[in-house]
Amino acid sequence: MSKRNPQAPSAVIMIRPHYFYANPQTEGDNAFQRLASDEAKIAQLTSDVSLRKQAYAQVTHAAEILNSHGIRVHIFEDETQETPDSVFPNNWFSTHSGGHIAIYPMYAENRRKERRSDIIDMLKQEYRVQDVIDYSGLEHDKLYLEGTGAMVLDHIERVAYAVQSNRTNPLALERFCSHFNYEPMLFDATDENGVAVYHTNVLMCIGTDFVMLGSDMIGDESRREEVIARFKESGRDVIVLTSEQIADFCGNALELQSTHHRLLVLSQRAYDALTSAQRDRLEKSVTLVPLDVSAIETAGGSIRCMLAGIHLAARPMQ
Repeated sequence: MSKRNPQAPSAVIMIRPHYFYANPQTEGDNAFQRLASDEAKIAQLTSDVSLRKQAYAQVTHAAEILNSHGIRVHIFEDETQETPDSVFPNNWFSTHSGGHIAIYPMYAENRRKERRSDIIDMLKQEYRVQDVIDYSGLEHDKLYLEGTGAMVLDHIERVAYAVQSNRTNPLALERFCSHFNYEPMLFDATDENGVAVYHTNVLMCIGTDFVMLGSDMIGDESRREEVIARFKESGRDVIVLTSEQIADFCGNALELQSTHHRLLVLSQRAYDALTSAQRDRLEKSVTLVPLDVSAIETAGGSIRCMLAGIHLAARPMQ
C-alpha cells in the first residue's frame, strides 16, 4: 500500500461510457464544449458510433495506464443514453479523509441522473466511510455546486478555490466548507472573450508541491494577487498558464500517488501545449503521464474531470 498523501489520492473511480456524446444541456455556459446548437447536429452526435467507440476505448486505455503506474482504478459501466456526461463523475460526488462523502447538486437536469447508489455502496464496502452528506436537495432552490469541478480543493491548507458560475453557487459553497472544514476562496474568472469560466478545475490544478494556474483570467487584480500569494505561502511552485494553454486543458490535470512516486495525469493535448520549461518544473516533483482523451475533450472536459479521486482509507483485505 502506498503512503497516503492528503493532496494526491492513490485510487480513482472512472466511468466507461457506451453512449458518449457532447451534452446539449451544458453547451450554453461551457465554452470548452465544441457542439453546434442545431437539433440535427445533436442527433448526429448522439448516434455517432465512431465517437462512442473512441470514448469507450480511451477510458479503457487510460484505466490500464493508471493501473500500470500503481493506481487503483474502480471502473463502472454506463450503458444508458440519458447521461452523456457520465464519464465525468467528479462533479456529482467527492470523498474526503476521515471517511466522508459529499453528493452534489447539478446544474443540468440530465446530469442529475449520473448519481449512482452502486458507486456509493462500493465505497462503503471497500473503504472506511463514516457518513454521506447529500446536498442534491439544493437543486430545488436552484443552488448548484458541481463537486471538484466547481471547486479545486487544497487538502493540505484546507482551502476551497472556486470560480463563481452557474455551476458554483456561493451559498452552496459556504455550506460545503462549513461541513468539511475548508476556507472558501471565491472569485470571478473569464476567458479572453469575457465568457465566465464554467468550472474551476479547467483553470487550476493543485499538486503537493506545485500549482498550475491561469491567473490572468482572474479579472480582479487584488483577488488574483491574493490567490497567488496563498499558493506561494504554502511553499508551492506557481506555474502560470496562458489562456491558450487553459483552452488546451493544461489546468485540467490531477496529481495521483502511486506506490513509489507521484504522478501528474493530464491529456496528451495538454502535455503538448506545455512548454519544455514548464514540464521541467513539474518533473521536479511528479512523473508526467499524458493520456489521449481527445474524443472525450469534445464534450468540454478532460482527464481531471474523468477521475473521481478516493481520499478514503481502504478497508483491510479479508
